[in-house]
Amino acid sequence: MAESLAPETQLAHYRIVSPLGAGGMGEVYLAEDNRLGRRVALKILPVEFTKHPERVARFEQEARAASALNHPNIITVYDIGRHAGRHFIAFEYVAGVTLRQHLTGQMTLGEALDIAIQTAAALQAAHEAGITHRDIKPENVMLRPDGYVKVLDFGLAKLTEKSEGKFDPEAATKLKAHTDPGMVMGTVRYMSPEQARGQRVDARSDIFSLGVLLYEMIARRLPFDGATASDVIAAILREEPEPLANVVTNLPAELGWSVAKALRKNCEERYQTIKSLGTDLRQIKTRLDVEAALANLSSSDIAARTTGSSSLSEAVTVEFNSAAAKSATTRRPRKSKTPKIIDSLAILPLINVSKDSQMEYLSDGITESIINSLAQLPKLRVVPASTVQRYKGRVVDPQLAGRELKVRAVLTGRVQLVANALIVKTELIDVANNAQLWGEQYRRQMTDIFALQDEISQEISAQLRLQLTREEKKRLVKRYTDNTEAYHLYLKGRYYNSKRTPEWIRKGIEHFQQAIDLDPNYALAYAGMADSYGFLASSTGNLPPREAYPKAKAAALKALELDEALGEAHCSLGFFHLLYDWDFAAAEQQYKRAIELSPNYPNAHDGYGFYLKATGQHEAALHECKLAQQLDPLSLFSTLSVGWAYYFARRFDHGLAQGRKVLELDPNFGFAYAHAGLCHLQLGQFDEAVASMRKAVNLAGGSPNFLAYLGHALGRAGQHREARQMLAQLERLRKRQYVSAYFSAMIYLGLGNRHEALTWLEEAYEERSGFLAFVKVEPMLDVVRGEERFANLLALIH
Repeated sequence: MAESLAPETQLAHYRIVSPLGAGGMGEVYLAEDNRLGRRVALKILPVEFTKHPERVARFEQEARAASALNHPNIITVYDIGRHAGRHFIAFEYVAGVTLRQHLTGQMTLGEALDIAIQTAAALQAAHEAGITHRDIKPENVMLRPDGYVKVLDFGLAKLTEKSEGKFDPEAATKLKAHTDPGMVMGTVRYMSPEQARGQRVDARSDIFSLGVLLYEMIARRLPFDGATASDVIAAILREEPEPLANVVTNLPAELGWSVAKALRKNCEERYQTIKSLGTDLRQIKTRLDVEAALANLSSSDIAARTTGSSSLSEAVTVEFNSAAAKSATTRRPRKSKTPKIIDSLAILPLINVSKDSQMEYLSDGITESIINSLAQLPKLRVVPASTVQRYKGRVVDPQLAGRELKVRAVLTGRVQLVANALIVKTELIDVANNAQLWGEQYRRQMTDIFALQDEISQEISAQLRLQLTREEKKRLVKRYTDNTEAYHLYLKGRYYNSKRTPEWIRKGIEHFQQAIDLDPNYALAYAGMADSYGFLASSTGNLPPREAYPKAKAAALKALELDEALGEAHCSLGFFHLLYDWDFAAAEQQYKRAIELSPNYPNAHDGYGFYLKATGQHEAALHECKLAQQLDPLSLFSTLSVGWAYYFARRFDHGLAQGRKVLELDPNFGFAYAHAGLCHLQLGQFDEAVASMRKAVNLAGGSPNFLAYLGHALGRAGQHREARQMLAQLERLRKRQYVSAYFSAMIYLGLGNRHEALTWLEEAYEERSGFLAFVKVEPMLDVVRGEERFANLLALIH
């Protein structure tokens, strides 16, 4: 065996910190990833083992098997590699103890059940992916301080034969890591009978091993033991374990029956799926929790706590989960002065009153989630999150905000995190009557965040007196994930994405990906990913279109595969077809579908407006853009989008007037100055155009598109020397980042160099620049419309 690695040893981009442990398949170290600045568990195959292809193949199979599994109870694989002759896998570092270490102390029955339930959930995810663990034991179950269980070490994992097409049934054989009949693998005391015999195993072998584990946690001894490995195997094959009821007093009969069923020697008589075992264990634990809570409540307590509750179990849960709270919800209903249906609503950003600024994403996320939920109701206009964010961090008069946003009702609220309890206080105001419709305080555990948001949404719809259909009620409480950790990662992704700078968008993508890693069926996370890559290709111009847009398309298609009725994903796909592959018919279809599914989604109307602009349908474009603005009245981009509709329709005076409305909302909005500069140019007002463009460049910190527009304006104004300086700046930027060829073409147009401008436009075509979607209507291109090269280019796009 080779010597252990010393601290500070560098292995690829990992720095060894300290050893964590060792097993038959390698040593494990705590290490630091120098690239990402995070700690990892680094598993290293001993150098001597590299002489054995089967060991190397099995080691690599561990990484492939584990990396295919995305579940909160399964260790996350970050990387697999080889450096200086050593094979390694980088795992998520789990701060905590193994179940083996935990077994040395005291453990309640409830704790044992919780560990078994979480382990079963991990195995269910593996089995559904066609993977059998084959080495479930206390050393491979980690317990985090927050109660999460993590299942480790898929080094003995093997693809099951029945994989439903997800994996090649013979993949293990191809890796030459297949276990020959008669060869025993695993840890003897936790083996199933078929595994001990060296027979082919399937998921039911893991059920047996989990049964051994659960028996050991409850009885504090193994069901099968012996002086030697042979004795243990003989016991597994021939002896029946002592019933748990004989070992532990007052044990629920059904728990003893479940463990016995998991330990049946004949796999046909065992639980046939880990899901069935997990379901039975959860039911047993729920009953024990209720009985324990009831034992601590007097009959008068029960009566008091069930008042206003839907069931006794709800009252019990309050006492069981939050001893500090006297009730889960304190309701203060107020009657409205008007019986009329309220058809418009603004939900102002919930205020984060926790001292932890890192929880800002949570208050924003809850706000956006409630908005998105209610926005699905066709009878209710809900102001989008992008607009209400303008009120974040301000002391807001709900009456004034309601009038500014042209809505009948306003919801305000506060969010506070105390320990692991989430406290949300809300108040719904009728703007027209200056009356409180409803007020409520909620106290829930963080794990109950989904139920909390559902309850708030349902309560609001009831207080607004909306008559919902059965289908609308279902949509109101629709969940896209049941994984709390994935949901929080999604909220962080949206929070970072909303900042609209390349660095923050990339951070958003990272969090969306982590959410998807935990829940591969999280449609909203894929939709967020699609938006992010779309922003990087268009709004920021930070990624080449050929790199960003295919990723945006793939994410949008995956979101729609999971949920075809997701309007946001259809909208993202519309932008792909419009700005990347210039399939205008497909773009129109996607935008119309998005509007059909989400009639209150302003981006869908705005996107459809983009399509109408690009295809020269100017009156229809104005109508659609104004609809988007009505839905999102304080959005700078929606308001300016109307100005662009005027610009492409060559109504430049109207475009300038619309731009001034944007600057009234935000006098430092660089896009509005750039738009004004282009309108001034077409009106022959060169000095005003140059001044507006300089303002845009200064506000945006030298953004390439604004530099290009300034260069164009300078060229048109006869200031050719300065215009060429803008060209030089673009070239310097190209050495550091992607800069569209379209921008250089604009400056050459301003300089009157048609030949060079067309050359750059042709290069922009090769790049798939999104700006070319508008070549049919862009006024700046009028000077080359008579050129044959331009006609050829236009024919390729339209």
